[in-house]
Amino acid sequence: MSSESPSSPPKSVTARALAVLAAFDVEHPRLTLSQLARRSGLPVATVYRLAGELEDGRFLERDDAGRYGLGVRLWEMGVLTPVHGRLRETALPFLLNLQYECRETVQLAVCDGTAAIYIEKLTSEVSVPVENRIGGRIPLHATGIGKALLAFSPEAFTEAILAMPLKRYTPDTVTDRRTLSRQLTQIRQQGHARTRQEYHLGSTSIAAPVLVGGTAKAAIGIVSYTMREDLDRYLPSLLQATKGLARRLEETAGTAYPSLSGLDRD
Repeated sequence: MSSESPSSPPKSVTARALAVLAAFDVEHPRLTLSQLARRSGLPVATVYRLAGELEDGRFLERDDAGRYGLGVRLWEMGVLTPVHGRLRETALPFLLNLQYECRETVQLAVCDGTAAIYIEKLTSEVSVPVENRIGGRIPLHATGIGKALLAFSPEAFTEAILAMPLKRYTPDTVTDRRTLSRQLTQIRQQGHARTRQEYHLGSTSIAAPVLVGGTAKAAIGIVSYTMREDLDRYLPSLLQATKGLARRLEETAGTAYPSLSGLDRD
């Protein structure tokens, strides 16, 4: 989020409170009152009042230095979302088995707008880029997991992405629309995607979609940040994980928390 004030400050109380919460991001987890005001585009007096109310409700917390951060109440609400409570919890056993076998970074992502967003990540001993954190947004056209999602998205959505400017992240990023379109056709035929140094130099990946009723509900990927060239040896295990997760999602359709017993179906 930009540190500059928006051109049209939010007018309703709800919009102002949301602007305060939206001021935080991975690069700005802690903010002073003046920083909150600047990043939300609101007067300091307004932010002071809203921050106090949000702190009382545990949506914000304040440390000993007087800086604000997101509070535990937001985390409590976040775990109630379908992505966390249903998809992530259902996927974890499959991700753990896959990561135990390959000893590389294993990721679970969903399509969100024109990007993919990581909702779970099990890391190897090698450090990973900050963009690959849980909650991080990544491009669909330059990552294995993104291409797996894009290839099995509705045709209109795929065409819309192909019509957009495709950002180059490394010399190996595919930015030519015809080349990417051919890649997506091949991914649909093979059922999985591969990338090599398209988003981060030194990285290789394989990924496959989690297809439920023919629709990609998510994708699972294995990423190596050491230029590992033999990831294909884990392709059978990757496909077993995606198919197992898809089957489990179908079996528990209508259940908000499949990992918990004794809860009524929605």
